[in-house]
Amino acid sequence: MEIPVIDLSQLEGENRSKTITMALLHQACEKWGFFQVENHGLEKKLMDKVKQLVNAHYEENLKESFYESEIAKGLMNKGDVDWESSFFIWHRPTSNINEIHNLSENLRQIMDEYIAQLIQLAEKLSQLMSENLGLDKDYIKESFSGAKGPSVGTKVAKYPECPRPELVRGLREHTDAGGIILLLQDEHVPGLEFSNDGGWIKIPPSKNNTIFVNTGDQVEVLSNGRYKSTLHRVMAGKDGSRLSIATFYNPAGDAIISPAPKLSYPHNYTFQDYLKLYATTKFSDKGPRFEAMKKIANGHSSHGV
Repeated sequence: MEIPVIDLSQLEGENRSKTITMALLHQACEKWGFFQVENHGLEKKLMDKVKQLVNAHYEENLKESFYESEIAKGLMNKGDVDWESSFFIWHRPTSNINEIHNLSENLRQIMDEYIAQLIQLAEKLSQLMSENLGLDKDYIKESFSGAKGPSVGTKVAKYPECPRPELVRGLREHTDAGGIILLLQDEHVPGLEFSNDGGWIKIPPSKNNTIFVNTGDQVEVLSNGRYKSTLHRVMAGKDGSRLSIATFYNPAGDAIISPAPKLSYPHNYTFQDYLKLYATTKFSDKGPRFEAMKKIANGHSSHGV
């Protein structure tokens, strides 16, 4: 199956190419929950530099400690763990990048420049999705904003070479809790897989400067289920370690989430409450999670009466 590719250069002006591209984006969000973006406006040199510096950081600061960790040493007795080495950087509304141990000044600076450009792409995609849903173009952004604007953070991960990949997942099956996820991934090592039509689609390494995008649980709720979050996983592998730099354009913690017109999804809950539930149910089906959120949201409503 051919993964949808959205060429943002086709959206300039009012023409047939724009109509086709908007329709392709709508179909990708509705039928797939993921797609690739090209001609997105991010500088190639910047993207290459981010990957280079993150790989160097892993080699110098994280690789040895990973293979000496309990996860690696206990490979034969794996339970509910993931074969990954990762850390998280918050960018908006406030940044924690200067608090992360052993990050070089060069990596901090390059990451900040990259994220500034990536947020522009995330906002552009949020506008296009809103338009395709028949909403005001700023609907998703405003719904995510809370008091201080949308929340933006990046999970920086390496999925190291694994001697027994059949015993463990790089990252177990899950949907993403938040909004729009933009992935800068490895050019050579595969491993990412997305569920579609009852099977698993292998996402190839990103070539030609593409950004891989998927939608999270909050977009599914806001769209009344039209744009579904999709189950995905990372497979461990023997041949090389895989790079993943996933940036999350999410609701603020205090953003109140509801479908545009009310349907059967949970509504009027804070993203913070959702994250608390997600922390213990990330690797479970999202359906019961949505049902649990209905009860939580209804409880909040009854207390306010």
